Amino acid sequence: MSDFRNGYSIPATTDMSADAGLRSFMLGVYNKVALGLLVSAALAWVTGSYEPVRDLLFSTAVFPDGVTRLTGMTMLGMVVAFSPLVLLLGSNFVMKNPTAGGASALYWLIVALIGASMGTIVLVYTGASVIQTFLITSAAFGALSLFGYTTKKDMTGIGSFLIMGVIGLIIAMVVNIFLQNHMMQLIISAVGVLIFAGLTAYDTQRLKMTYYALGGNQTAMSVATSYGALSLYISFINMFQFLLMLFGGRR
Repeated sequence: MSDFRNGYSIPATTDMSADAGLRSFMLGVYNKVALGLLVSAALAWVTGSYEPVRDLLFSTAVFPDGVTRLTGMTMLGMVVAFSPLVLLLGSNFVMKNPTAGGASALYWLIVALIGASMGTIVLVYTGASVIQTFLITSAAFGALSLFGYTTKKDMTGIGSFLIMGVIGLIIAMVVNIFLQNHMMQLIISAVGVLIFAGLTAYDTQRLKMTYYALGGNQTAMSVATSYGALSLYISFINMFQFLLMLFGGRR
């Protein structure tokens, strides 16, 4: 997602002076990310707390201590959980020349699906640990994005390495579904935090360079806003979930 599906190359030199247009562009991206997180949180609460919806997606049981906990996922829940990955991969082939509306629709569809699948968080972790981890993630995300925005170091090489790391991470997670190895899960979570922390900085720099490369093309910038917001949203959500796996207090 970090190439924003538009094929624009990063210019060799750009004027990095303060630019009102750039600030407006980045603010539009961050606003979309923030609204996406709000929508995801609302959907996670509904799917994790509202019993008729919860039972469509998740299998639960009431334990002797009186707490309802997650025991598995229904077939529909599995479809919802894996649909964002399918959409991300499929859109590479389907949306060769995305429109602003198409890119925005893709963003909100993925946000909604991820939010619905995150009802597992409500069922697994305590409310206090979820809030604490969200605040920590927000602070880290802000600092990393600021670094990506201000650094003069070209992060292209690092970004390519991190994207390959994501592929390896997905493979490791699939393998551990069958192994159910606790130590491996801890390693995956720690590596996942580092990878998506790096991608937050990398994608922020890519967004900045993309703005200059687009040369004021408003339609293309609308597309880049949606894809840029999607990249940052995914990095935030993954950092949040991996940090919860490492430090979250379970119900």
